[in-house]
Amino acid sequence: MTTKLASLAMALALATALPAHADLVVPDLSYRTGPFAAGGIPYSDGFQDYFTLLNERDGGIGGVMVQTPECETAYNTEKGVECYESTKGSGALVYNPLSTGITYQLIPKVSQDGIPLYTPGYGRTSAANGKVFEWVFNYPANYWDGASVAVKYLLDQNGGSLEGKKIALLYHNSAYGKEPIRTLQELSKKHGFALTEIPIDSPGQEQKSQWLQVRRERPDYVLFWGWGVMNQVAVQEAVNIRFPMENFIGIWWSGSENDVTPAGAGATGYKALTFNGVGTDYPIYNDIQKYVVDAGKASGAGDQIGSVIYSRGMYAAVVISEAIRKAQELAGHADVTAAEVRDGFEALEITDARMAELGLEGFGQSFAASCEDHGGPGGAMLQQWDASAGKWTLLTDFITPDDEVLNALVMEDSAAYAKEAGLTERCN
Repeated sequence: MTTKLASLAMALALATALPAHADLVVPDLSYRTGPFAAGGIPYSDGFQDYFTLLNERDGGIGGVMVQTPECETAYNTEKGVECYESTKGSGALVYNPLSTGITYQLIPKVSQDGIPLYTPGYGRTSAANGKVFEWVFNYPANYWDGASVAVKYLLDQNGGSLEGKKIALLYHNSAYGKEPIRTLQELSKKHGFALTEIPIDSPGQEQKSQWLQVRRERPDYVLFWGWGVMNQVAVQEAVNIRFPMENFIGIWWSGSENDVTPAGAGATGYKALTFNGVGTDYPIYNDIQKYVVDAGKASGAGDQIGSVIYSRGMYAAVVISEAIRKAQELAGHADVTAAEVRDGFEALEITDARMAELGLEGFGQSFAASCEDHGGPGGAMLQQWDASAGKWTLLTDFITPDDEVLNALVMEDSAAYAKEAGLTERCN
């Protein structure tokens, strides 16, 4: 054999022996069944379709393909934990369970296992304090931000004063629905409004007594923390008692097309918070249509592109993929570990320019995470439903929350958790 042929044979042998890149694994703890499927299905579709787009258009992230193994939780905390345990050994890099109840159970588990948990717009609010919650990230906004933004919006609508006003909180009687209570209690003291707390037991298909209470007490405004079928029922009940829909404001999980269309024209005027843009007027959706839907690779039917919850699932995938990209940059290699992805989340900065590069100009706020800050800027916008046009319209730009109130609450709650869990603050 000539020297040239020998060298070629050796190169081929070495190439064959080298291990191939392992896929990047991002499990999807989804729920496509049960009373919360109306939100779970489009969220999961948007989440998976974005990673499919990266695979089909870009060859993955940093040249490594992404897998999104799906595990059905039915929005059940016990099943969610089972899904975590059954998938974490697959090389899972991060979890995004879309459930506050599941999140509370997973926080100590991911902290022990060394796998980051990303909970945008849900989960444990005080996880925004990275000094205590090393493995949890909830930027760009959380529930306490949402409660504060709603109150700031109402302040603006009332000439800067809510003194003597009555606000009712109608909420899913779970960890999720209870999250804003403490914040609203503090804000009621600060601004002089009376707060009434009205729980609704899951799944929320029966709300007659709650809306009779609303009709009897006649609050000036109703804030709403609902999810799944509960949302449709609440909007219809509000229509039934002729509550002024412009005074009915939902959190961002209570403001999708599925929540308002069943009530027809009566839902017009209903408002909801959002921490991301609405509609399909973003270039990213053209790419998803071309590389994913038209190619027959969509997670669902391909008819949810640009809908509220689909877009939010896609946004979560965008942030996760950017954190993985940052992790690859920091580590100097593409096959990143869960610990390296955690470092990527903590060092992540998403600028307006980067959002524009991603085809999402103006879609979400810019932010820069740090060791101390895992929560982001916390701003949110108000959107309003127009049944005649069949779409949501943005009423405001991003409204910043009242950090003077919220920061103290985050420090108090995270310190209590650290004491209970025996943790020492980091970032010193």
